[in-house]
Amino acid sequence: MPKQVDPDARRRHVVDALFRVVVRDGLQRTSLRAVADEAQLNIGSLRHYFASQQDLMRFAMESMLDRVGARLLAHVERIGDLGQRPRAERIPLAAGLLAELLPLDERRRAEVTVFLDFNTAARTDPAFGDLSRRTAEGARDLVRRVLARLDASGTLRAGLDLDLETERLTALIDGLGLSGVLHPRLLGPEACLDVLRAHLAELAAAD
Repeated sequence: MPKQVDPDARRRHVVDALFRVVVRDGLQRTSLRAVADEAQLNIGSLRHYFASQQDLMRFAMESMLDRVGARLLAHVERIGDLGQRPRAERIPLAAGLLAELLPLDERRRAEVTVFLDFNTAARTDPAFGDLSRRTAEGARDLVRRVLARLDASGTLRAGLDLDLETERLTALIDGLGLSGVLHPRLLGPEACLDVLRAHLAELAAAD
């Protein structure tokens, strides 16, 4: 009998191999052959997922978004209502949620690398513009929701402009992600997290 293949397991296997190749070689230089070799599959199996370099790049980005989105949803469920949490826990919990977007470990470093490479390609390739734009909008929406929840719980200083603070915090996360990937010896995981926590703490109301 032919061997039964679990499509979800195969997809995860391909995505893991794809991310390893992207981190090593860069997304724009990642080929179907390189991913097939990394996954120890024949190239025909990979064409079930993508038939071209463009398809591969979109697949990488969409897979990254799926992974991060699933973790964020699980994180939000674990946190629950911030207003029901002790005040001292709220900023660290919010920082932990937003830290899913930072290159703090091998998995998240691969995801941020895919994000950066894809958006570099999207700058000059209109075929990627829609996905790049949706990603940017999604990141801002997440930051805005986190700040709104902190504000509703009475954690933030009164009178803050949440639209402005959303842009400031989004820019900070983008900068930390870029520096953390390009210069990990200058900005390691602990430093990334410390900067994020310090920024959120500055927005908090005095006890």
